[in-house]
Amino acid sequence: MLQFLLTIILYIDIQIVRNMLEEDLLYVLALQRVKGIGDINAKKLIAHCGSAKKVLTEKRQALGKINGIGTFTLKNLVDSTNLKEAEKELNYIQKNNLETCYFEDENYPIRLKHCVDAPILFFKEGNFKLENQPIISIVGTRKITSYGRDFCEKLISDLKIYNPIIVSGFAYGVDICAHKAALKNKLQTIGVLAHGFEEVYPKSHKKYVNEINKNGGFITDFWHKDELQRENFLKRNRIIAGISEATIIIESAEKGGSLVTADIANSYSRDVFAVPGRSTDVYSKGCNSLIKYNKAAILTSAKDLVELLNWELEPSQSKPIQKQLFIELTEIEQLVYTFLLENGKELLDLISLNCKLPINQTSTTLFNLEMKGVVKPLPGKLFEAV
Repeated sequence: MLQFLLTIILYIDIQIVRNMLEEDLLYVLALQRVKGIGDINAKKLIAHCGSAKKVLTEKRQALGKINGIGTFTLKNLVDSTNLKEAEKELNYIQKNNLETCYFEDENYPIRLKHCVDAPILFFKEGNFKLENQPIISIVGTRKITSYGRDFCEKLISDLKIYNPIIVSGFAYGVDICAHKAALKNKLQTIGVLAHGFEEVYPKSHKKYVNEINKNGGFITDFWHKDELQRENFLKRNRIIAGISEATIIIESAEKGGSLVTADIANSYSRDVFAVPGRSTDVYSKGCNSLIKYNKAAILTSAKDLVELLNWELEPSQSKPIQKQLFIELTEIEQLVYTFLLENGKELLDLISLNCKLPINQTSTTLFNLEMKGVVKPLPGKLFEAV
């Protein structure tokens, strides 16, 4: 009998907690739906009042004293249809087992949380975790060339050993190329959508949805019935730029959405990389411009990215180097190899200086030693004897 009562009490407690969580989410959804509020003002109101519910139940006079909250916003805050619409969205979320990420929750991506205009709430579909893994965003023109496609595929293949999460916008061109390359290399990939989950854009990409959901998924801060609008892309791009540690532009014309994403990433103080191309190539002009005006670092290979971001492999992940049984070294190779044996990890410039060799000769010698399996390169232009 006692065990039965304890079970009933525990069930009641769980239901109370669940109802409280549902109520919190309901009011967050209602606040998110208020016209003209925006994520920055929504966070400001929550910080002032303590919660979304308190914002929507606070007296208009008190809210009017908050900087940036005008008459238009106040009028929309007390609109009862916000809660009614929020109830419908909450039912959809529960029915489809969607995961929500509120900006004050622990599961909210840490990098995105630091962006002032990040969404107060977004929705997740699929199977992915954003913790403890490098995350990079790859974007570019929808009219990708064979040059851009080859570079994108090789870049992701070469980065596979670092196990990054590949983020993009699920659009034509560079976006879908990045997603497909990630899947091919068994990497998690995330599509950030400019519409709700009831729509697929472009429709021809519907065939990739299930595969991406199995090893990644989708993110959006739009409600399930929200249709694609031109202005939605700007909102989507802030998530693409904010959620990752670096944004890579593969190809872009002189104007385009990917350049806007690069600007947003720069405003967040994130690393931006651009792939250079010939000055006459239409879809390299945007990238060349980013590099020319120091808005992006030049990206010619995966090595450039790894070195600048200072990625390091775990010991168990390190690439195995086949060491030759009988090694024949030239006099210069022996000089460099002996120096590394005696000094451990060392920078290329210091190896050159201490061995009294020109930098280009040192670089060539190190490459030959690496091919012979007696030296391995490390991030940051470091080298080490094996």
